[in-house]
Parts: sequence; structure tokens; C-alpha cells
Amino acid sequence: MAQTAKYAMENEIGCGFMGSLFHLKGLLRPKNTVMLEVGGGSPHSKKRQPLAEENFSGQNPPEKNPIPARRARVSDAARKSSSSSSNNSGSNKSSQLTVPSLSKPPANEELSLALSEQAKFDPNGAHYRASTGNVMLLSHLGNIKQLKKDSTSDLPKVNIAKKVETGQHQLLGNIVRNSPRNKSNPDVIKSLGNEKYKQGKYEEALALYDQSISVDPTKACYYSNKSAALVELGRFVEAVFVCREAIRIDSSYLNAHFRLAKLYLRLGEAEEAIYHYKCSGRKSGPENILRAQDLKNCLDKCIEARNLGDWKKLLNETSIAFSLGSDSAPQIYAMKADALIGLRLHEEAYKVIQNAPIFTTELYAELFGSSVAAGLLQVHALVYMANGRFEDAAGAVEQALKLDNCSNSIKLTAERVRCVGSARINGNRLFKGSRFSEALVSYNKGLEKDPHNSVLLCNRGACRYKLGQYEQAVEDCTAALVLRPSYSKARLRRANSNAQLEKWGAAIQDYEMVMQEIPGDEDVSAAFSEAKIQLNKMHNTSG
Repeated sequence: MAQTAKYAMENEIGCGFMGSLFHLKGLLRPKNTVMLEVGGGSPHSKKRQPLAEENFSGQNPPEKNPIPARRARVSDAARKSSSSSSNNSGSNKSSQLTVPSLSKPPANEELSLALSEQAKFDPNGAHYRASTGNVMLLSHLGNIKQLKKDSTSDLPKVNIAKKVETGQHQLLGNIVRNSPRNKSNPDVIKSLGNEKYKQGKYEEALALYDQSISVDPTKACYYSNKSAALVELGRFVEAVFVCREAIRIDSSYLNAHFRLAKLYLRLGEAEEAIYHYKCSGRKSGPENILRAQDLKNCLDKCIEARNLGDWKKLLNETSIAFSLGSDSAPQIYAMKADALIGLRLHEEAYKVIQNAPIFTTELYAELFGSSVAAGLLQVHALVYMANGRFEDAAGAVEQALKLDNCSNSIKLTAERVRCVGSARINGNRLFKGSRFSEALVSYNKGLEKDPHNSVLLCNRGACRYKLGQYEQAVEDCTAALVLRPSYSKARLRRANSNAQLEKWGAAIQDYEMVMQEIPGDEDVSAAFSEAKIQLNKMHNTSG
């Protein structure tokens, strides 16, 4: 054995582990297979199997693990050690050793000595064992150190999955957990999107969900989450299409059905909401379906009231529809605006249109149908025209005709918008040329098509003022103010007309309101001061 140790020292190569490996390989290299006999060559003994296949544990022989031709690596040895260590655990089990045959048959004592070599002590007195029969990880060889069995219990526990989900970079040694593979993992990207969604960063969440879909477009949950982000951004129609795609991929996806039902309820599509509530199974309760049914009944009443021209009932029913959850339904906003136009509350109607959710015409037509989208645009055109926004009215009705050129109602609205707009343009041109009587005729033509158009009434009042028809001018301006109480131009013209009629009190009231609406106007201030002086003179004279 001393010679063996010397041989090992003289032929030690490289690191400790490689030296140990080549040491054993050189020492035990066979030229041929030698048969060993047990019992000192007793004639009754039988020939045993070659020593290379000897099993010292009394158990079945282990599978052979031939050494590959390529040079062994430290990492390979470590993997072999960890995979085979479970076969050698327990102090009561004998170690297994697979040894190539020697050039000379060893005696039994030499076999025992070879076995005993597997158990050693380090300089500190700590006992260590070979991890397999042919590989030992020795702490005193080179730079490889074997951990104790329970050494990993002292290491900090790191929740790698959680760190990856939250997008944090977790470093373990020289390994960065935020690897390129994680960056392209759609589930990891979706988890990052969920974090952004929880933080209220919906645009960023939407971008991450889109990225997940681009990596794997077959996961329904990615589309459902994207739909949720779109809802928070107020893009309801887009959210419907995305949620539909989730259901197309997985028709049994209850969350997507429930989300789509809520979307349809908000958009005023009661029947679709009922259907998807029923498809969402345990996600929805009877109260959800009941609410959607109540909305359907309410919408039926709205349509009936609109057809009958019962504007007060229509206004009331639209308020009920909003209370049932249809807060983003364009058609309900349109019906409410239509009711306010019918009640001659033009400014209120315009506010309703302004507060309605904004959708692109193409998306809205694709979702609800061309005729529904055309009807919505028709109402918008009427509201714009009533409030003097003639260019917007013309644009809306033209779009309506493109969507539905067979509707007689839309055709009549288009003709009305064109006539009123043309009358205003011609009247303004004549008024600027001081041709007041001709301008008056032009405005009258427009009022024949739209008798309650505040702009045409106000402009006609201006013509009458220029023609000295002050009382008629007051009437026209008052009619315009009834339709649009904040119409400052009509109020100023009425004040001037009242001043000409020496109705100073009425003129002062209008001047005061105009100064609040248009502060800093010197002409109005001067007219107001003059009216107060004249009123004081009148009081002094009468007193």
C-alpha cells in the first residue's frame, strides 16, 4: 500500500479529483479478466464470476455505467455522485465496489483492504465515505468539497417562482434567474401583466398581455386578461371582441363567459348578457340573470316610448336602464338625447352626447350591426344641428348614409341637415353684405325645416334688430334661449333689443348675465353702464 501511495503521488495529475480518478484507473487497469476463488483453493469450491462483476453487498449487481470516451468533467462527476448517493445511504448497508480485475489475483486480505479504503477520515476527524463504488468525492483532493448530508438545511430558501413572477432579478451565485427563457415564457409575461394590472397600470398590463398572446396565441386566459385591461381603459367594444376570442379558444371558460356577460350588460345588450350569464355556470348567480332580464324589459319600454313620441317616458326609462348597469351603452345615451331634443332641451341633449362613451364607427358597426350604428349617428347629427354644430351634423349623417343608405328616416335627416346648413351659410353671407331682408328670408327657409333651431332663431333676431323690428327680435332671441339657456349671443342681442325698447330693467339683467359669461368685454360693460344710467333717470323722473 505504501508503494501504491507513492505511485499515486508521483503520478498525480491536475486537480485532486482528476488525480484520484486516474490513480484508480491506472492501479486497477486489467490486462485480462481473473477468476477468484474463495476458501483458499478448496477443491469443493466453484469458480466465481470475474471480479469486475463482483457484488460485495449481497444484493443484485448494479447496472454498469461505462466511462465515456470524452474527458470527464467536474460537473459530470458531481451529478453522478448526487444520483448514486441514495444507493449508499445508511450505515448498516455494505458499500458496493466494481473493480476491474488485477494482473495478479489479490488475496482475501487484499480484498478487505480495498474495501476498507472507502472509509477514511479527514484531518479534522470527520468521517467521509465514497459516494459510489468507483468515484469518491474527497475533501482533501483538489478544490472539490463534499457537503454534509444536512448541509443544505442552513442555506437560505428562495422562492424562485415568486421572484420570476414579480419580475425581480434573483441572483444565485453566477446564475441570473431572469433568463432569456423567462423573457419569452408567456406565463411569466402574463404574471408580470397581472402585477401591472393590480398596480393600476393598465396600459403596461395591456402591452404585456399582447406580448403573451404573440408568444402563444392559443391560451384563452391571455385574451380574458387583456379584455379586463381594455375595460379599465374604457375600450369596451374592443374588450368584447377579445373576450369572444377567449371563448372561441375555450368555450367552457367560465370566467370569460362571465366577463363577456358583464360587458354586454354595460353596453345595453340584454339578451347577449342573459345568454353568457347562463353559460358562466357557478360564476353568476340568479341575481345577475334577473338584472339582465329587467334591462331587457326596460329597453323594450324605451323603444315603445320612442315610437310613440312619449319623450318624458323615454327619458325616465333611459334613467332606469342606466341604473341597471348599462352605463356604457351608446344606444341608451342616444335615446336619452333623442328624448331631450323632443323636449326642446338642446343643451342637455348635447351634454349627454358629450358624456357618452366614444367608439370608432367601424368597431361599433361590426359589433352591433350597420343599421344600429347608422341610427346612432343619425341622433348625433340631430343633436349637433340643434346646437349649431352644422359641420359635425353633416359629417355624422353622411357616415350614417354610408352604413345604411336604405333607411328613409336617415335620408330625411340628411336632407334636413343640408337645408338648414345651407340656409345658415347663405343668410350669414347676406347679413355681412348688409342685405338684412334677404338674409331674413334665407333664415326663414332654414326654420321651415327645423323650426326650433336656436342658431337660426338668433340670426333671424339679429336681422330684425337691424331692420328695427325690436319686439320680434326679442321674441326670436327668447325662443333661442329657451332651447339653449347659455347661448350668450342670443342673450346679448335680446338685451340690446330691450334697450332699444327702453326696457332697462330687462336689459340690465341680460347684460349682467352676459358679463358673467363673457368677462372683460368692454362693449358689454359700456352698454350695461348706460342701461343703469337710463334706469336711474327713469326712476328720478317718475319720483
